Amino acid sequence: MVALMIFGFISFHRLGVSLLPDVDFPVVGVSLSLNGAAPEVMESQVLDPIEDSIMQIDGIRSITSTAQQSSASISVEFELNQNIDDALQAIKDHINQVRNLLPTGLFPPTLCKTNPEDQPIMWLTLTTDDPKTPLIDMMIFAKNFLQDQFGIVPGVGNIVLGGYVDPALRVWLDNPKMNRLDITSADVLSAIQAEQIEVPAGQLQNLKSEYNLRVMGEAISPEEFGKIRINNRGTEGVNFKPTLLNQISQIEEGTADVRRLSRSNGEKAVGIGIIKQHGSNAVEVGENVRKKLEEIAPLIPKHFRLNVRSDNTRFIKQSVRQLIFTLSLSALLTSLVCFLFLGSWTSTVNVLMAIPTSIIGTFTGFYFFNFTLNTFTLLGLSLAIGIVVDDAIMMLENIVRHRELGEKKKAAALKGAEEISFAAIAATIAVVAIFLPVVFMKGIIGRYFLQYGVTVTIAVLLSLLEALTLTPMRCSRYLTVEHNPKGFIKYVDKAFAALARRYEGILKILLAHRWKTVIITLIFFVTSISIAKRLPSEMMPAQDQAMFMLRFKLPVGTALGVTDDKIKQVENYLLKLPEVAGIFSAVGGFGGDAVNQGMAYTTLVDRDKRKISQSDLIKKVRMDIKHKIPGMETIVQDLSLRGFAATRGFPVEFIIQGPNWDQLTDLTQKVMEKMKSSGKVVDVNTDVQSGMPEVQITPNRAKMAEHAMAISTVTNALNTLMGGLIVNGQTEYPKGNHRYEIELRLKDTERNKLPDLNQVMIRNNRGQRVPLSELVDQKIKPSLLLISRLNRSRAITVYGNPAPGHSQQEAMEYTEKLARSMLPPGYTLKMIGSSQSYRESFQSLIFALILGIVVSYMVLGSQFNSFIHPVTVLLALPFSISGAFLGLYIGHQSINMYSLIGFILLMGIVKKNSILLVDFTNQCRAEGKDVHTAILKACPVRLRPILMTSVATVAGALPEALSLGPGSETTIPMAIAIIGGVIASTILTLFVVPCAYSLMSNLERPDKLA
Repeated sequence: MVALMIFGFISFHRLGVSLLPDVDFPVVGVSLSLNGAAPEVMESQVLDPIEDSIMQIDGIRSITSTAQQSSASISVEFELNQNIDDALQAIKDHINQVRNLLPTGLFPPTLCKTNPEDQPIMWLTLTTDDPKTPLIDMMIFAKNFLQDQFGIVPGVGNIVLGGYVDPALRVWLDNPKMNRLDITSADVLSAIQAEQIEVPAGQLQNLKSEYNLRVMGEAISPEEFGKIRINNRGTEGVNFKPTLLNQISQIEEGTADVRRLSRSNGEKAVGIGIIKQHGSNAVEVGENVRKKLEEIAPLIPKHFRLNVRSDNTRFIKQSVRQLIFTLSLSALLTSLVCFLFLGSWTSTVNVLMAIPTSIIGTFTGFYFFNFTLNTFTLLGLSLAIGIVVDDAIMMLENIVRHRELGEKKKAAALKGAEEISFAAIAATIAVVAIFLPVVFMKGIIGRYFLQYGVTVTIAVLLSLLEALTLTPMRCSRYLTVEHNPKGFIKYVDKAFAALARRYEGILKILLAHRWKTVIITLIFFVTSISIAKRLPSEMMPAQDQAMFMLRFKLPVGTALGVTDDKIKQVENYLLKLPEVAGIFSAVGGFGGDAVNQGMAYTTLVDRDKRKISQSDLIKKVRMDIKHKIPGMETIVQDLSLRGFAATRGFPVEFIIQGPNWDQLTDLTQKVMEKMKSSGKVVDVNTDVQSGMPEVQITPNRAKMAEHAMAISTVTNALNTLMGGLIVNGQTEYPKGNHRYEIELRLKDTERNKLPDLNQVMIRNNRGQRVPLSELVDQKIKPSLLLISRLNRSRAITVYGNPAPGHSQQEAMEYTEKLARSMLPPGYTLKMIGSSQSYRESFQSLIFALILGIVVSYMVLGSQFNSFIHPVTVLLALPFSISGAFLGLYIGHQSINMYSLIGFILLMGIVKKNSILLVDFTNQCRAEGKDVHTAILKACPVRLRPILMTSVATVAGALPEALSLGPGSETTIPMAIAIIGGVIASTILTLFVVPCAYSLMSNLERPDKLA
């Protein structure tokens, strides 16, 4: 026992801490970027060839992708048994195979594994006191100093920068000056590539010494860069009137095009997101980051401020602390129950030794299974407190009974242990058997439940080991029994003796009306099922994590500045709320090119410092913004409901797919309007927005031929002047031991209206400059802001939240029913993300419950060597389900993933009472007693241990049911289900199982006693 505790303590201090188990999702994400490319171009030239190649990889479950201005993303979901590292490498290899088919300006694809644990656990924000501080200075400091400093903190896996824009040397071309000096964009590009270059020059050697040669061919300041000469004019050859670059442009150290902004509490900022390594201690990583923040504080320039904007480890720390507190309180209440039932401290201590042995010993199993201390494992331990003492209680109570009959310590220990060993083993195996089907659960949720099942299994197996070996040993040496008890012990013994007599009297009456008793019980069970239909059903209950996300969407075509002004109004509103601790907002999002969209990550003050809950505040914010800041759509996301999906994470999320894009868009809009007007779903929205104005430039091939102009020459010129060309290759700008891109583009004032296109001059292969207006036709048409696809076919994703007072199941059922009534043949609706996880997890849980019952029957059948007695034992299961439903209904809780965890645990523990009754009745019959006499003798004798184990289980779950701390929203439904189920099953088992046993015994063979 001491060895188990020592190794458990060592393992405990080496375990990681996280909110959820560290599980690799079978999802790989691919991010792609091509400056200036329209969504249709990203779809046809980037997504199509890459997806065509990726589809050849084995084990793919689905491919979803999106294309928007300048960027695209692909999400590849594999089967759960696929090795995610091998899958990631396979995708990388297949992308490389089609590299020559992709546009030359495409940035190298970025691949990553998708995992909820890969979300930043902390956000730091870099702000400045000086509003005149150039944006490039903030970007360089964040990228080159802060990212490197926090990247080496122990436990940190990755650093992401929110609102970061790459530094660049900007060359702002002046079109009128270029036209006056007969210079084109191609001439400028050729000059820069020829004059801004540094290549290895070799060495100078002789017999006595050698020298490295280096040609300092790169300009190191904007002033020096402006002195680059444009010596050639296209095909005309030498420019006899050399032109300096600064004569036709304005050159400055700046950033790439600012298509997104970020602010912290209304001040411009760069966010530094801290992502922890898999398996590392999230709380410890957070503390290490804070220490690093203090360490580098003297190195931060005075005009910069670096602060912690949000810290998810605070909630993790509070949740884990709350679970450990309730675990300790459960142990204390269990101790009190044991003392009240046993009336002796020596007996109580004997039983309680099972708790540290089992619970602390389980940490050793965590270490070898590579588990972390997370919600699932700690919940398993908290609820196991009341279970691990069961075997010791049964063993001790039987040994005490023999001691009270006058037997010596050793003889009583041996005989008592021998009598109860079978029941203890049978009961423990029955508990373990119920968790065996968890291995076969599908999806990520199955991986999470596996950790819960393994936790409880290890704990109860260690408790069985302790009960079969150490408990009898301690009883044979240290157990004291008063043959003439006095005081409290006497009162306890008298109370149980009176209770046993009363129980025996009631049992005699019920055995005389066996069929009536069974039928009334069945009516109670059927009635409880109707109660279950009234319970709301959801993936998981909302938790008050003191944070939520606001997403904003303005009409397509809205400029970044307009979006920024709207979000500033939201910031001003939120910062006035006393419940809000801070805001980190991103205008244009964290990536992509959606300048008409934004988000605000809002953190709240601690729960005990607020007058209203997070859910109530979300309702208030949703309504206030809608009325006070019109002109934009606002979607509120409770981040605790993101679930276990790799998608956006809304409780209601689905895809509509069909052959015709225009009709698909129209149908989707109609479905969304119906959903909004139903009152059952709020925050209904989609990523797809049409109506983005697009200037379509169509080359006139006849005019192009007349002017000897190639289409590639036209597109290259427009890409440089309007889109902004990033000079590729070795041509870069050195600054501070780092190298940055050089980007060419027209000045803002020369590319902000349609007539500016007519001022663009392009040189043909004869050396002549031709206006763009003489080569192309122009027209404005609406286009798509974003294109989404599923398995290479266009699809539209819709998401939303259940309306207050409506459950996730209700919202999903309404949505599916609506789709069936509105979608024509060929158009389908498919649930994805959290909605799909909800459905799969519930199906898996029900499958696990049914399979668990089947496995339990087989185990009990082999243990009792009977086909009949297992049925009698399993009668406790429907009673427990009835009690659990009734408890959830009274407690105003929902059927969710956590309450179903309680159901699974109930399936294992409630059988123990039936096993005790059936096993001891069989022993009495083996002594020659008839069925009726054996029941009347066995049941009152086993009343005390049955009540003791049941009350201990209820006491162990009581702290979780009454918990009000962080994360209590997940423990309460589970604990209430267990308490309700144990109470109902205990009462009904004591009275119904004996009646059923009596009836079922008529089916036994005449020569069979057990």
